[in-house]
Amino acid sequence: MDTLILIIIIALIALIGGGVLVFFLKIKGLREKGEEIIKETKLEAEVIKKEKILQAKERFLQMKEKHEKYISDKKNKISISEHKIRQKENSFKQRKDDLNRKIKDYEITRKDTNAIRKNLTNQLELVDKKIAELDKHRKQQVEILERIAGISAEEAKEQLVKSLKAEARTEAMSYINDTVEEAKIAAKKESKRIVIQTIQRIGSEAAVENAVTVFHIENDEIKGRIIGREGRNIRALEAATGIEIIVDDTPESIVLSSFDPIRREIARLALHRLVTDGRIHPARIEEVVAKTKKQIDEEIIQTGKKTAIDLGIHGLHHELIKLVGKMKYRSSYGQNLLHHSRETAKLCAVMAAELGLNTNFAKRAGLLHDIGKVPDEEIDVPHALYGMKLAEKCKERPEVCNAIGAHHDEIEMTSLISPIIQICDAISGARPGARREVAESYIKRIKKLEDLALAEKGVIKTYAIQAGRELRVIVGSDKVSDNEIEKISYNIARKIEEEMTYPGQVKIIVIREKRAVNYAK
Repeated sequence: MDTLILIIIIALIALIGGGVLVFFLKIKGLREKGEEIIKETKLEAEVIKKEKILQAKERFLQMKEKHEKYISDKKNKISISEHKIRQKENSFKQRKDDLNRKIKDYEITRKDTNAIRKNLTNQLELVDKKIAELDKHRKQQVEILERIAGISAEEAKEQLVKSLKAEARTEAMSYINDTVEEAKIAAKKESKRIVIQTIQRIGSEAAVENAVTVFHIENDEIKGRIIGREGRNIRALEAATGIEIIVDDTPESIVLSSFDPIRREIARLALHRLVTDGRIHPARIEEVVAKTKKQIDEEIIQTGKKTAIDLGIHGLHHELIKLVGKMKYRSSYGQNLLHHSRETAKLCAVMAAELGLNTNFAKRAGLLHDIGKVPDEEIDVPHALYGMKLAEKCKERPEVCNAIGAHHDEIEMTSLISPIIQICDAISGARPGARREVAESYIKRIKKLEDLALAEKGVIKTYAIQAGRELRVIVGSDKVSDNEIEKISYNIARKIEEEMTYPGQVKIIVIREKRAVNYAK
């Protein structure tokens, strides 16, 4: 028994010793690995150090070369100044020699000798004074040059760096201004190309929705059955659908009036079923209206899904799909909301592709940008902000939510998709025929457009054509010259921009015509 215990103890000691040995070996391995890492780090540090030293040397040599060039230029200027001074000295000396030579060469009388000598003495004194002034000026120049040459290397370096900085700053500003101007011109041209190409590639559809729907019937006898005894049927139909049914003397037609197009569509389909079936009474009316409502709800969902599939948009929340489907029965300024949203989504996708942005996000935001106009309940906030809240509630991406909320500048734009949505919304709404204007406001706008042009000096007649998108202005040839018609066209364009509100743009054409009329009798 004691032997067994002893053997067990020895085995335990061996196991513990082995573990300790393995532990120390691991520590030794880690230490060696750490030393290798330290060596590699030191080598990398040495390499970096050498590179930095080389860079510093290169920088020093460059600065030294610039400094030497600066000193050389100064020396050249000094030598030029000294050369000019020597030339002046030589000139004065030559004049002095000429005077001395004249004195010796010419024989003069004794009477004029004193005067000539006095004159020559005065001239010599003047020459000596000039020479003295030149010597003094030369000494001053030499002292200035000596002072310049006697500055320290650090001071010379600072002056050189300052002058180089000033020159570099001037050149950089000039280069930046030129680059910015070129970029503006290129960006303007590129933006026009993208917008025009986008509009050309997308087909436009226009639809006009009204506040009333006309239901046609075969004969006026059906009107009596729709009204029912003591008006029970028509009251039940109005109560079930929530619209106003107008039955008047208009032959073979009944007017369904409501600002809610979905209710008008439910009433129209329910009336069609009731008239086709022939059984018209309050209980039957409620049953048919309930079935029609269910059918319209299903149709709304199917329309939303079909629209999303057609545009290649996936993963829309079911509430958003329902709102998209409801757009089919909504209109904005006479433009069908679903057609407008589909058109905006296509425009956004094309424009985002041209600019290298995410086309899926652009299409998604373009389709959903007007969902704030669809809900049935009354809202106290702008439709863009309400649509953004709905999108956030349905877990849409922040870029899409911001594009929805910012397309009428109610909030700040935080992504590049937002201005694209705003632009494409304006393109879809401003194209000719997209939205309906009230006749009275349209006539007023056209009249004001013509009156603005007619008020310009020299204008005889004005004609607004193409729904107010083009203005023809005829001026008198005896009152306006060819050079002045450009100014008239420009002034009219500025007046229209400042005083009028209009979609798209207005083209102004000024015509000056000279006519000669004679009669043969």
